[in-house]
Amino acid sequence: MKVILKDNIKSIGKKGEIKDVSDGYARNFLFPKGLAEEANNANLAKLKTKNESIKYKKNQEKEEAIALADKMKKVRLHFNVKTGENGKVFGGVSSKEIAEKLEKEYGYKIDKKKIDLKETIKTLGITKVKVKLYEGVMAELNIEVLGE
Repeated sequence: MKVILKDNIKSIGKKGEIKDVSDGYARNFLFPKGLAEEANNANLAKLKTKNESIKYKKNQEKEEAIALADKMKKVRLHFNVKTGENGKVFGGVSSKEIAEKLEKEYGYKIDKKKIDLKETIKTLGITKVKVKLYEGVMAELNIEVLGE
């Protein structure tokens, strides 16, 4: 019997997939627990429209991310940090500070986990930092660290 999975099932497949399972397994386990529905014409049509809307939404999000990446190319964030003798930086600039300043100055709400920064920036000057906006869409920021 062909069924449409409503949830991820470890040994069978992922949500939204059409799978062939035995009749007894479908009637006695999958249907009563609400894990699947029969793959008839009506349910297949619903699945198709749902998949199309998800695909459309993902394309919209990707286009928005590409537009944001284009805008972010022009962004240059300035940070003033305390420095000691010989230009030694105390502290540094973290991804959290970068995310807060992006939102405060430009209104770009970026999660700090999306900012690709292995460790805090502890050098004076300009550093290029990559930001993951969407799957396959990266933006590059210029971070300028100035000493006080």
